[in-house]
Amino acid sequence: MPQAIWNGAVVAASGDTIVVDGRHYFRPEEVDAAFLAPSDRTSVCGWKGTASYFDVVVDGETNPAAAWYYPDTKDAAKHIEGRIAFWRGVEVG
Repeated sequence: MPQAIWNGAVVAASGDTIVVDGRHYFRPEEVDAAFLAPSDRTSVCGWKGTASYFDVVVDGETNPAAAWYYPDTKDAAKHIEGRIAFWRGVEVG
């Protein structure tokens, strides 16, 4: 079962991730929202759309913009719309 771990905390765990471009996308209900804080960061992918980000916060330490999701994807990425992925040192495996 894939898990996303940062700073010793399991931020997400799922048996139902979707892997795109080598990243696991977790269903929102399988991510512990207590570890997420909204971020102002956005980015644009040519085929997925505009991504929104979360900071990952564990034990008072913040990993800025370490999680992202696409709230409104382009048609080619509808299968990951709303799902959350991680990077920036968040270990997923």
